[in-house]
Amino acid sequence: MSADDTGAGDHRRTVVVTGASAGLGYHAAEQLAAAGHRVVLATRNAERGAAAERSIRRHVDDADLAHLHLDLADLDSVRAAADDLADLGPVHALVNNAGVVGSAERHDTAQGHELQVGTNHLGHFAWTALALPLLDQDTGRVVHLGSIAHRFATLDRHDPLATGRYDGHRQYARSKLAVMLFGFELAQRLGDAGSRVASVVAHPGLSLDAAAPPRPDIAPTRPEPVWMRIGSGWVAQGKDVGAQPLVHAAVGAGVRSGEYWGPGGPLQLAGQPALVRAQPHAHDRTEAARLWTASERATGVAFALDALV
Repeated sequence: MSADDTGAGDHRRTVVVTGASAGLGYHAAEQLAAAGHRVVLATRNAERGAAAERSIRRHVDDADLAHLHLDLADLDSVRAAADDLADLGPVHALVNNAGVVGSAERHDTAQGHELQVGTNHLGHFAWTALALPLLDQDTGRVVHLGSIAHRFATLDRHDPLATGRYDGHRQYARSKLAVMLFGFELAQRLGDAGSRVASVVAHPGLSLDAAAPPRPDIAPTRPEPVWMRIGSGWVAQGKDVGAQPLVHAAVGAGVRSGEYWGPGGPLQLAGQPALVRAQPHAHDRTEAARLWTASERATGVAFALDALV
């Protein structure tokens, strides 16, 4: 990506990347640092965060990095991280990347919510509400990590956070639909409140650690089947390329609130960043309102959007 694509030069920004110690988050952080931005590595594991910093510094001269402890599976940690973020100076973008993918067995967060929805959606919901006042109110952006998995998901109409019979892959898809409903609804509510802060959803397509440039210090995010690696370059791409829509959504020129960025190739599986379409049910405002209310109740955190203006 060029400097123009990443907002470098005279538009140096501070960007917080959750889950920056591996996978898409790591590559997004490295790319942002290479473009001259200050990157806050928000991670739950201090050792992996330090390893990510070492790796970025090996590949980016004079990288400007900071650390923030953030465990999205513990709302107490989310609140503490938001307090700590206030000490890091003006923030221009939140890249809400961290997540749990397809846990085979059910696990719960510290507050008793199913882990994938609790981390991928509820943790980021609370984090965004608490960090939003710290964003630059003229140029701030919140980037939500969506997924093509949302195409296959539905939420319970009576309780959008309900798990039902646990299935790891189905629950992951539900968590990503929740993320996208929240991201698009936040864009609407920010606009209605007269805020200039943008809420943008982005997704990586089918992106693999094995197809990315080697980063020996960084542990793979999860095992990858051989058939997926064989498909690399045809229906998949490296996580370095998959991170590019997130980076563009965070700092790229011409990005508008409410947009959806992803790979521009067939079925949005691979390719360079492009404006893409989400399924209509990801834009369902009635469903989003139910989810928003349930999320505020589950997290005990409410948005004060009118106070931003």
